[in-house]
Amino acid sequence: MPPGRTIVSDQPSTSTTGTRRFRDRGEILGLGGMWLAKWALCLVLIAAGGWVVWNILGYLWVGVLPVLLAIVVSTVLWPPTRAMAARGVPQAAAAGITIAAFLAVLAGIVALIVPSVVDQSPELANKASQGITQVQDWIKGPPINLQDDQIDSAVQAVIHKLQASAQAIASGVFSGVSAAGSALVTLVLVLVLSFFFIKDGPRFIPWLHGVTGGRAGRHFEAVSIRIWDTLGGFIRTQALVSFVDAFFIGLGLVVLGVPLAPVLAVLTFIGGFIPIVGAFVAGALAVLVALVAKGWTTALIILIIVIAVQQLEGNVLQPVLQSRTMKLHAVIVLLAVTVGGSLFGIIGAFLAVPVAAVAAVVIRYIGEQVDLKLEEGAGTASEEASAPPEATTESVDTGLATAD
Repeated sequence: MPPGRTIVSDQPSTSTTGTRRFRDRGEILGLGGMWLAKWALCLVLIAAGGWVVWNILGYLWVGVLPVLLAIVVSTVLWPPTRAMAARGVPQAAAAGITIAAFLAVLAGIVALIVPSVVDQSPELANKASQGITQVQDWIKGPPINLQDDQIDSAVQAVIHKLQASAQAIASGVFSGVSAAGSALVTLVLVLVLSFFFIKDGPRFIPWLHGVTGGRAGRHFEAVSIRIWDTLGGFIRTQALVSFVDAFFIGLGLVVLGVPLAPVLAVLTFIGGFIPIVGAFVAGALAVLVALVAKGWTTALIILIIVIAVQQLEGNVLQPVLQSRTMKLHAVIVLLAVTVGGSLFGIIGAFLAVPVAAVAAVVIRYIGEQVDLKLEEGAGTASEEASAPPEATTESVDTGLATAD
């Protein structure tokens, strides 16, 4: 080509200037569309797989629930079992002693609650009837000014409604009895599974590693250890926070002479294992009992104590302790408890935060592995870019010699 002449192409999409290649807009949009379609298909397949797993868990929930509860209980019972095994106690004997001690603690709690309820329930019933009478007197006065016949007609309407629903109420009672029997069977199964988990737990990781193979087993082993540590940290943290709530609120109830103070303290401790929601319900119940038994002044003091203790819990204890174990934002905790409670009731609310913590552990581990792959790729690229120029010259010379 003579110097000074330039060839103008009528197809810029395929022309090149040096190493730069001009591409058509449709080609770029097509690549973006293919990328979006690929990810959309992946998300659809993941959602379909999740739906299948969810339905399978629904069919197997009777067996899955005891396993989940046993895993949570095992995280609590494992430290004393491990301590006894480290001192020479056989693993089976250590697990049996731990389970027996756990049952003794449960029996002691029940022995603490039942006599108090039996002794003080008549007094609470009398206080409740007096409260109802006060409410009726208040309704009769201004600004409502209801008459006795209006109140009686409302009461009769409620009675007729209950009589009409007698069959439904009876079936509900029978279903409640059945649920209580099922809960007892579940409790026994949880204890049995917990015994085997803490007895044979050290064998699980090697078994899992051997079944899944060396490459996948390494990831399963790392994730399993992190999940176990996270669950154990969650239970210990919630136990400490719940104990602080139960101690200070129970102390206030005892000092003010509120009936059923030990029962309310135990309920506050148990409710603390359902973050946010459980503490609120337990505190509201304590205020309600104080209102019925002691009046507005005592109820207001109990309300102030409950709010102060929960502020201490929410702003000091939980952020400091849970940030070291679960690293979950309060919004995620609240949403998890709400969704779990709406789907599976109290059990769902209790298991919601551990499940969310486990999911967070898995997501963080996947993110760490992705970052490691990116760092390895960046290191390989930098090594290639920093190759000595002599090697490049030698390869070029070799190529020319071969061409000659």
